[in-house]
Amino acid sequence: MKIRNQIEFVVYGEYGLFTNPLMKMGGEKMTLPLPTYSALKGITESIYWKPSIIWYIDEVRIMNPIDTEPKAIRPSDYGQTGNTLATYMYLRRPCYEVRAHFEFNRQRPDLSADWNEAKHHHMARRAVRAGGRRDIFLGTRECQAYVEACVYGARQGAYDEESRQFATMLHGITYPDEQKQGSMMQVRLWQPEMVNGTIVFPRPEACTHVRDIREFKPKTFEIGRNMRMDEEEVE
Repeated sequence: MKIRNQIEFVVYGEYGLFTNPLMKMGGEKMTLPLPTYSALKGITESIYWKPSIIWYIDEVRIMNPIDTEPKAIRPSDYGQTGNTLATYMYLRRPCYEVRAHFEFNRQRPDLSADWNEAKHHHMARRAVRAGGRRDIFLGTRECQAYVEACVYGARQGAYDEESRQFATMLHGITYPDEQKQGSMMQVRLWQPEMVNGTIVFPRPEACTHVRDIREFKPKTFEIGRNMRMDEEEVE
């Protein structure tokens, strides 16, 4: 479904590693079968982002079969000497078509001078065509990825005629500067359902399984000091 201020892109790479951030204390990591909402939001923000807008992930298509591959990894160990070996379980050749749209961050009225809908939509689409403004990763930094513009739904996906239910997994993390009240960072959980190869994400505020993590003070931005309007980029 087309939504106002929407962009469409395909993101792909050789490997992906999507993990629950609350379970990263151990030496070995195992990927989730799907990209989380927060991972796709991070990819979208790497394409184009300003603190005056919030990206919402609408839906994702699973283009390649869900396949995993174990790899022996030598993790960094700064506290001990000797060799340490761990096994990480990666997604093999993940590829996703993504639909996302932005809305103005109403919790940042100090940035209302940058609430220019046409400008941000134009710049976001141009950033998609350029492959993003920052490096793109599929979950973790060692999983380099690439972004290209696409016509959402035009290509055939691996699960176009298949539906399945997934176990409870991470939806994303809510930060204080993106919610109406409070200063608490929160984690959201949900149960994804894939219908004909497509997963439609609920909005963050619609998630019912929410847990507090810790108090969090958002970074401050000031137009002209550590943020620019970028009006000169729009022609």
